Amino acid sequence: MLSGLQDGVKRYAELRAETPGISEKMLTQALRSLERDGLVSRKDYGTVPPKVEYALTELGRSLTFPLQQMCSWTDAHADEVAQARARYDVDNENAG
Repeated sequence: MLSGLQDGVKRYAELRAETPGISEKMLTQALRSLERDGLVSRKDYGTVPPKVEYALTELGRSLTFPLQQMCSWTDAHADEVAQARARYDVDNENAG
């Protein structure tokens, strides 16, 4: 979700469309939590139909580089993590 806001201001529907499989309840909870933490700002235009926009705050933007690094690491090591999980599952299936 934070990565989706790196490109600029987004509306709720745009964020939901960019986050496949997330429920409305979960998206709302995540956005509220990020807003509470000071990472995301929410602007409600008070219109009908509702128009609400979300954007990264300065604090949220400070996470851009660390998140990019984490994503790069994940891409580079995804196979190793999958293999470790498979070994763990096999080992624990036999132990239980």
